[in-house]
Amino acid sequence: MNLRTASKPDAGGRGALRYLLPSTLFQAQMFSSLRYRNFRLYWIGTVVANTGDWMDQIALGWLMWQLTGSGTYLGLLAFFRAAPILVFTLFGGALADRVERRRLMQGTQSFAMCLALLLAFLVFTGMVEVWHVLAIGALRGVFMSINMPTRQALMSDIVPRESLMNAIALNSATMNLTRILGGSLGGLMITFIGIGGVFLVNGLSFVILITALALMTIPPITRSLERKSLLASIAEGLGYIRGNPQLRGLIVLALVPMIFGMPYMTLLPIFADQVLGVGNEGYGLLVAFTGLGAMIGALTIAALSSMRQRGKVMLVVMVMFGVMLLLFSQSPWPILSYALLLGVGAGQTTYMALNNTLLQTLSSDEMRGRVMSIFFLNRGMVPLGTVGAGFASEWIGVQWTITAMAGVLVLLGLVMFVRSPQIRELA
Repeated sequence: MNLRTASKPDAGGRGALRYLLPSTLFQAQMFSSLRYRNFRLYWIGTVVANTGDWMDQIALGWLMWQLTGSGTYLGLLAFFRAAPILVFTLFGGALADRVERRRLMQGTQSFAMCLALLLAFLVFTGMVEVWHVLAIGALRGVFMSINMPTRQALMSDIVPRESLMNAIALNSATMNLTRILGGSLGGLMITFIGIGGVFLVNGLSFVILITALALMTIPPITRSLERKSLLASIAEGLGYIRGNPQLRGLIVLALVPMIFGMPYMTLLPIFADQVLGVGNEGYGLLVAFTGLGAMIGALTIAALSSMRQRGKVMLVVMVMFGVMLLLFSQSPWPILSYALLLGVGAGQTTYMALNNTLLQTLSSDEMRGRVMSIFFLNRGMVPLGTVGAGFASEWIGVQWTITAMAGVLVLLGLVMFVRSPQIRELA
């Protein structure tokens, strides 16, 4: 897509940015993508919509717990939300390469808004039942399947290539910030306005992002839009990746670490209770330090967006992510565990931001949506790893389960560093 219009820095925005973010506190480079009007609009809308979405997730889980009092149903809800990602994400990527991504994203956000408002109506009227929650959870999974690859592919339409890594890192930092804000606000707002009120607020929050997308100035699509079936488009995208060794390696590095690197989050309650003996409060701190580390990692990448040898840095960070996780799994001391989770969160976010950037910069514009849809299959991989980790923790204990998984990460990173120069030498 032609970026000559969409990617011009906005002098007014830059001046405002310097006023809001003094250089004594932040490097200007860290927030350089906010110079571009389109990205500023996207970022503002994303902060509001994602905060509402995290509030909604807290309320949705609490609603299911109130309706059933069953941990099994909570797990079933998570499955209903995650399963569509494995099924429909490739179709979402094909759609993102066939239509204007901004319009497609407006459509997905409108659909999500309707689901939130419908759930608010069901709660306010007292008509809500378990099957309603499961069905809406599954429909949200379908929404995410289309929205995620579209959202990432849109990045390349609203910032120039040289600012892409900064934009991706800022987006990742925003996701972690809204997770903290939305998670905290969600619990408080359930107390003050009720579960139905939270769903209503979330539904209204989508208006901000939909409006921000409408205000963007994006040049017309210049790429060829061939009329193929969605299945043919998906097959073309898979063939494109299969024929590019660099993309193929990056996809492996995006998917495999999700299976082995992320299940620790689900097992943190066991670490808090049985390994560290810190209880509920300590469990909250374990999660908080992971989120704080993720924020630090994302902002660091944003500040270093002009770095070279990104392939080498990505693999080194992946190994460090594994090492930190391995050390955490064997730590008997709470203070050390908090510090190690800070490193785990930072390593995970830094590694994924670099992987995301390299995939986008190596992909052609007409294939980017399909490539990013395969990248986002990693969201569906996490439940697979979590199930395996849960069973393994019953057999060999939670500490050795995470130790083994972290060892796989370290081994994969070292093997790719030594045996895959086409990945290691990526700039």
